[in-house]
Amino acid sequence: MLFAGEHRSGLHSRWNDVQAAFVDDPKECVQKADNLVAEVVEELTASFADTRSRLEAQWSRGEEASTEDLRVALTRYRDFFQRLLSV
Repeated sequence: MLFAGEHRSGLHSRWNDVQAAFVDDPKECVQKADNLVAEVVEELTASFADTRSRLEAQWSRGEEASTEDLRVALTRYRDFFQRLLSV
């Protein structure tokens, strides 16, 4: 799951608030929708970049990385890659 339950619920609630405001002010509603989507994209980008950095740190130790370390790193990269494709 990309967002924890409570955070995900909060995002859904914020979206519902944005959508409910359309009748009163369509243009402002669309602007708020854009802002919310931009915020979520930024959160995802930061999260994915952090995960990638942590993965890289696991294997980029030069000659110190054993074959087993590299196998584990590749497995984690595969899982991360599949997560990216599921977005």
